[in-house]
Amino acid sequence: MAARDTGPRWDARPPGGTPRVIIIGAGMSGLAAGCYAQMSGLESRVFEKHVLPGGCCTAWARQGYLFDYCIDWLIGTAPGTGANDVWRELGALDGKRITLFDQFNRVVDEHGRSVTFYNDPDRLQRHLLEISPADARLIRAFCRDLRRFAALDPRWELKPPPLKSAAEKARTLLGILPAFRLYWRTAATPMRRFADRFEDPLLRQAFPNMFLQELTGFPLLPYLFTMSCAFNGNAGFPEGGSLGLARSVEERYAGLGGRVDYRARVERVLVEDGRAVGVRLRDGQEHFADHVIAACDGPTVLDRLLEGRWTSPRTDRLYRELLDSPDNLYPAVVSAFVGLDGPLPAGEPHSTTYLLGPEQGAALPGCLQNSLVVQRRSDYAGGFAPAGKSVLHCTYFTDHRSWQELRTADRGAYRARKREVVGFVRRFLAERHPGIEERIELVDVATPATTERYTGNTYGSILAWKAFSEADDVSTALVNRDRMRLPGLSGFSMAGQWTGMGGLIRAATSGRYAVQYLCDELGLDFRAWPSEGTGPWHPGKLGRLPQLEPRRTDRGTGPGTDRRTARKATVAE
Repeated sequence: MAARDTGPRWDARPPGGTPRVIIIGAGMSGLAAGCYAQMSGLESRVFEKHVLPGGCCTAWARQGYLFDYCIDWLIGTAPGTGANDVWRELGALDGKRITLFDQFNRVVDEHGRSVTFYNDPDRLQRHLLEISPADARLIRAFCRDLRRFAALDPRWELKPPPLKSAAEKARTLLGILPAFRLYWRTAATPMRRFADRFEDPLLRQAFPNMFLQELTGFPLLPYLFTMSCAFNGNAGFPEGGSLGLARSVEERYAGLGGRVDYRARVERVLVEDGRAVGVRLRDGQEHFADHVIAACDGPTVLDRLLEGRWTSPRTDRLYRELLDSPDNLYPAVVSAFVGLDGPLPAGEPHSTTYLLGPEQGAALPGCLQNSLVVQRRSDYAGGFAPAGKSVLHCTYFTDHRSWQELRTADRGAYRARKREVVGFVRRFLAERHPGIEERIELVDVATPATTERYTGNTYGSILAWKAFSEADDVSTALVNRDRMRLPGLSGFSMAGQWTGMGGLIRAATSGRYAVQYLCDELGLDFRAWPSEGTGPWHPGKLGRLPQLEPRRTDRGTGPGTDRRTARKATVAE
């Protein structure tokens, strides 16, 4: 078979030429690394196995609907914050409207009682006191802390600690000191332990599900921080959604002179005399550079790209020990997108977590927490549905193993299990909104096996390492002490959520850090500046998407449609 053309082969630079960087993966961290490399005077090129940028920050099209997979809220949507500086440098928010909601989430128990988590501390306090006056002390304490967080200036670290001057470290410390006791106390108080102190059973169940579903092991701090960000407009939803965010960063990268090669799967990192010198693609082509940044799944990097030849005590701890330990990875997710003919049911908030009884939970395949999140995606931004139609997104935490094993062993049984999800979602929505079932045009299901197959994320974990877990300290040391490198292997860095923790802003920042470390090594000035923008955002900027049509309207399979069907339907970028 003839090798696919990926453009001119990259050879080692001539003496005195511009340093060259190869980046593996066009997810958010890879695209960010490319942007910062170009801004800093390096020559970079990204190789991506998929046909779209973004990794898990993606969407796909079906029957005129756009199913947005990733963003629930985006930290960094408010001007004047460090996180917003990163997005502006990457052009991620250029020309986009930001949707802000006055509530974070609503939780409804199996008996129909509900609590709404308003972002405004005063409104939240009044609402909670109406629900349970007996819990006044705890309610006031939580809302008091929320006000304190809302009054803080949330600075994002734009430079890794090892590269900071003494003066910069002193400024960071001075910025933390006034709120140190607040940070320490809320970080040391597990949310579950706090919630169990409520007398009202609804509040006991609802508080841990404030973040849509319970993240076991999380303390109070991230809840308070994120809700305060939402209150201050710093956790909104960007126009264009997940794929729109990725496309904007891709556009910024191209505008800086960078290049992304799609359908270009990297099979090996080429190493000579203990130095990474390039990559070999699946079709046999080899490309060479001065430095390689692997911005992709950590276990894949070590086991496949480096063939298990290089590791470190910290990567051994992360990818050999903690990977299979409970509560270190964010749980995998089942997504069911519902395309509706007509508007969404009136009077509902944008996001609701429904707590299911034991019988209902058992009927939802692979459900871990007896809960189902329903988001009104058409309320988040326009363009997700054809005119006169709308989209719901239903999700729940699940285990990866049962889905992956079933898909491997028995495709028919795997598809049948997905149809069980479709049936449950249809019945669930019909019970709450009589007449809605007749308006459902399709239900499209993506499982953890889908996520792993299309993005390479181990166990289908969308956000990789969970904050405040055992992996947190190890990951922090990998970034701050090892500088995202492996001992004995020069010319090579790791970046992304499997290196620097989960979340889109962390992924983008890890790409920034990788280039800052590289510039420091090469003796170059790291440079970054805001994008000047390219005019208002419009749906045409999403480009041509894979149009994956299900074989039957009630048997959608997300981006993981049968490979032969997907191959025929996919449009070349």
